[in-house]
Amino acid sequence: MPYSIAGIDVHKKVLVVVVAEVTEQGEWSYERGTFGATAYELQRLADWFQHQGVQEVVMESTAQYWRPVWGTLEQYWTPVMQREGAGPMAGKLPLAQAQSNRGPRGRKNDYRDAERLVHRLVAHELVLSFVPDPEQRLWRTFTHRKQQLAEDRTRCQNRLEALLEQMHLKLSSFVSDLLGVSGRRMLEAVAEGATDPLAVAALADAKLRATPEQLRDSLAACAHLSPVYRRLLKMELKQLQFLEQQRHQLEQEIAQLLQPHAAAVERLAEVPGLGVESAHQIIAEIGPTAEVFPSQKALSSWVGVCPGEEVTAGETRSSRSPKGNRALRRLLNQAAHAAVKMKGSIFEVVFKRLQPRLKYKEAIWAIAHRLCRLIWKLLHQGVRYEASASGGPGLNTLRLLVTECYCATERGRS
Repeated sequence: MPYSIAGIDVHKKVLVVVVAEVTEQGEWSYERGTFGATAYELQRLADWFQHQGVQEVVMESTAQYWRPVWGTLEQYWTPVMQREGAGPMAGKLPLAQAQSNRGPRGRKNDYRDAERLVHRLVAHELVLSFVPDPEQRLWRTFTHRKQQLAEDRTRCQNRLEALLEQMHLKLSSFVSDLLGVSGRRMLEAVAEGATDPLAVAALADAKLRATPEQLRDSLAACAHLSPVYRRLLKMELKQLQFLEQQRHQLEQEIAQLLQPHAAAVERLAEVPGLGVESAHQIIAEIGPTAEVFPSQKALSSWVGVCPGEEVTAGETRSSRSPKGNRALRRLLNQAAHAAVKMKGSIFEVVFKRLQPRLKYKEAIWAIAHRLCRLIWKLLHQGVRYEASASGGPGLNTLRLLVTECYCATERGRS
């Protein structure tokens, strides 16, 4: 019985499609077509696939252009992360990493790329990506947008400090948090036209470490400041306020969307180094139960916090961590730095034990590996983290994870 597989070479405006029909004798026959990327054209593509009796549809993860195609086709075909075989009515929708379908240099052709997708899918040579369900993708959109706003705020703060240097206002030399309550009050006064350094310095909080004399000296230039600089300063402060308001709105939206999974958020927030915001981002990336990942090792490999492996001719060339989910790698690295600074936590103990034999960054990365494995256990098994002085079940579980992860790290370095 013939078996039909469709390969799609995705572009921004055009989709180049090849439908390959495989017979029992191993013979291949192809039908080719070109479709647009609009909603009408995508629906026409889905109807054509159904008319052709296509059982599997494979495409590359090309930038963001694959997303509308995927959103249309997942209504008819089931997304898969692994292809362990295909029956006559498989109905599968795999997404291949573009790197695994690269052709020889100088042999670029859209139809040939689509055919190569089909052949490599059948030969199990493609690296397939994990695509969550539409609801989880919506969570990811919110958390990624929130991270982008945080980066925008950092850039805006850097521009503000550069502007203050041009204005000869050395406020950041004496105020550690330039955008704190005291710093903002003084900056807003300067932006509104204040010219008396003593009056502006008096707006600082009494708990500020800087003395009134230091603040007066750092603000002395505001007495003869150009109105242009004041307008620029006001624009930057308004931009910062706007970004913070948007970020606060996103936090409320994320909390509302994840309200049905409040128990999972609470369990994750109890882990040293994590919190409610980190728990929201973790669930948005791997789901509330991490059911897609069958083991701790699978999750660590997907995130990219486990030791890598490059062995040739019996010699280990490198044990650098593989590439993985960038959002979770960044979050786990930040959480590891916070966890090792918590006095009395098991992570501080393990970090002090590892640091003498590992470099600082490698020890932090080992803690991130342990955090990743612990996150899988909390979500997949529904247990809670308990760090009691008497060594409760949660602490014993973490100690077991510490031993397993340390052995894995040492094997990667050997």
